[in-house]
Amino acid sequence: MLENYFKIAWRNLVKRKFFSLVSIFSLSAGMTFTFLIGSYVWGELRVNAVLNNPDNQYILQSKWKQPDLGIDFGTLGPLGKTLKEEYPNLVANYYRYDGITVAVSNGEKHFREEVQAGDSTLLSMYGFPLVYGDARTALSQPNSIAITEEKAVKYFGTNDVLNKNITLDNFVGGKQEFRITAVLKSLPNNSVTNLLKLPAEIFIPLKSLNGRNGSDSWSFPYMITFIELRKGITPKDLEKPIAQILATNTPENVRANLQVYPTPLKTFYMEQNNGLVRKMIYTLLGVSIFILLMAVVNFVNISIGNSSSRLKEIGVRKVLGSMRKQLIFQLLAESFILAFIAMFLSVGFYEIFRPYFEDMLGKRISSVFTLLPYSLIIIVLIASVTALLAGIYPAFILSALPAVESVKGKLKSVKENILFRRMLIASQFSIALFVFVAATLVARQVSYFFSKDLGYNKESIISIATPRDWTPEGIVKMEAIRDEMSHLKEVNQVSLSYEIPNGNFGGNTGLYKIGQDSTQSIYTQLLSTDEKYADTYQLSVLAGKFFHAKEDAFRPDEIVLNEEAAKSLDYTNPTDAVGQQIRMHFNSAPLTIGGIVKNFHFESMHKAIKPLAFIHIRNANIYRFLSFKIPAGNVSQSIAAIESKWRTLMPDTAFEYSFMDDTLAKLYKTEMQLKKAANVATILSVIIVLLGILGMVSLNVSRRTREVGIRKVLGASYTSVTMLFLQEFLMMIAAAMLTAFPLAFFSMNKWLQTYAYRVEIGWISFAGIGIIFSSVVCLLVGLVTYKAAVMNPVKAIRMD
Repeated sequence: MLENYFKIAWRNLVKRKFFSLVSIFSLSAGMTFTFLIGSYVWGELRVNAVLNNPDNQYILQSKWKQPDLGIDFGTLGPLGKTLKEEYPNLVANYYRYDGITVAVSNGEKHFREEVQAGDSTLLSMYGFPLVYGDARTALSQPNSIAITEEKAVKYFGTNDVLNKNITLDNFVGGKQEFRITAVLKSLPNNSVTNLLKLPAEIFIPLKSLNGRNGSDSWSFPYMITFIELRKGITPKDLEKPIAQILATNTPENVRANLQVYPTPLKTFYMEQNNGLVRKMIYTLLGVSIFILLMAVVNFVNISIGNSSSRLKEIGVRKVLGSMRKQLIFQLLAESFILAFIAMFLSVGFYEIFRPYFEDMLGKRISSVFTLLPYSLIIIVLIASVTALLAGIYPAFILSALPAVESVKGKLKSVKENILFRRMLIASQFSIALFVFVAATLVARQVSYFFSKDLGYNKESIISIATPRDWTPEGIVKMEAIRDEMSHLKEVNQVSLSYEIPNGNFGGNTGLYKIGQDSTQSIYTQLLSTDEKYADTYQLSVLAGKFFHAKEDAFRPDEIVLNEEAAKSLDYTNPTDAVGQQIRMHFNSAPLTIGGIVKNFHFESMHKAIKPLAFIHIRNANIYRFLSFKIPAGNVSQSIAAIESKWRTLMPDTAFEYSFMDDTLAKLYKTEMQLKKAANVATILSVIIVLLGILGMVSLNVSRRTREVGIRKVLGASYTSVTMLFLQEFLMMIAAAMLTAFPLAFFSMNKWLQTYAYRVEIGWISFAGIGIIFSSVVCLLVGLVTYKAAVMNPVKAIRMD
């Protein structure tokens, strides 16, 4: 009997090839998106699941009264170690690290890598699996190093590299040999090694750092610190110990501004950045469920729309004694066949579109085959649920028709439910219009990022990370290399600095006027640059000069401010500020304001331009980048000349450059991903809407074919016949606009409020979207009704 159900169901589906294909495509699109989002959500839920004792693992976070004094996921250098040493009954273990970028070499291979300089407890505390080495002793010696097997293959061509040496540049101009004592297996996503912008795959002991080590400084607020509490100990038990340690050891300025609190690693990933990950998961799950349900609705509409050809069959079956449950099973069999065909297609689509979604979400999405057997069970379960949802409504509606009405081909029961299906289509229109508006405004805002005047000229600028020798001699040497580079005819200007306009500040400080108390300080973000920085980035100097840019003598007491910093110090006129003396926290000597530069965007446009202060690299003794302003035109020739000179001057240093446009793209990575996601949502929404229209129009055409024939006999034109079907869609579009546009305006306006600099929402955008959307709907309705409109009226009238 069951075999017979599926045999008849298959024949009926083959008979209606077009609508079967439309239903299959709709369901497969919904399933594919659901599978992709489900895999992404599964991966997000698994973050930190591989860590040892996850219930007892915490990260120490900081809350600063003055936000620019530190970062929320970092804390003071010695805090974790002090907690373990002074309160061993509370804290079982700790791990701290400082994320650095250094040059790593093996022979002729030179790369810049993200390196994690941390405590020797890393491997034993978190239980990261090793290919080679002993987790207990791997990082116990000063010049030991642990790397992932990917890095081992990158540098040596094999993962069997235990006891081999690798070279790292230090911060005083030297090179240090490190012996590989552990090779880690590929690291899964976790909040220990993946907390910063780029994941760490190379690990060295903190005590190996030569020239930079904040692990013992109570004024260093950027140490990332994890602790493992003993069983039965809660974060509340740490409140008094942390307060006591801070009161005893920290400077007054830090003590007055800092609050430290432990956050469970199990929830940290989901809750960081104001719960961004959790919100993303909920949003994507909601969208995927909506798309799948809309695909189901379209299947229902198409099934009912094409059911008139089945009514006589159903009536005859009833007359011959078929029970209602047999008819239901028959109709559900068709639904299951369609759903499982769609399921097999969706698995293929999943693998095809998986790389695109990985790029869009910035996350790895596992292949469906690597998740076996769980993926197979979930896929079959989703396909079965989809089949039931899609088939149960038309099955019960059609099987419930009286035998007499069925034999006559009447659709009274279906007609009575037309309002419900129109509401579903109208809701689809509303969602599609909402997504369309959102995608348009996101695209406009992203374009605004790259078109707005940034206050500096980003065109034809490349930046290259340099080797670091943070000694007075190292500064002089690197300035000499900068000057050598500037003599190239393919280079207009070169600058040496610690910061480039990518939002990453080296530090911040307080400034106050001579005669004022330090408590009246304004807090400024500090940039360490040379005198050529303003010329290279074409910053506008409003008053004074940018250090000794015009070949004046170097003055060690000079500082340059931006407009915002000068205004914050009550200098409304930039000229009035030049020559005035101010003081800086932790600096006993007064500083003289040498120049004022026009405000420019150093950070993203989420934030308003803040007070900035420039100090010369000779005073700061730190640098990271050479920035090159090259002539517009033959870019490749300029880069080749710079690389050739670089190889001559610094043969043991990696030559890896970035254009300023690419740097800005990274600064707005989230927005770029959001733009891609919005585009995908728009495409899917439009597909769903078009399929919904197809189902609804097919219903109307099947119901009103005879009516169309009569109207044509009475002289109706093709246009009037098309308008007969189109008018209800135009009414639904109007209702959808009245719903979607106000919601889109208020929600997108709220989103845009998160940016200090943003586009304006104008009525032109809504009008354009409305016209485009209405035109697409009209075109599809016209195409679908064409057959009925041009049909011979005699044939149409005779149709049952």
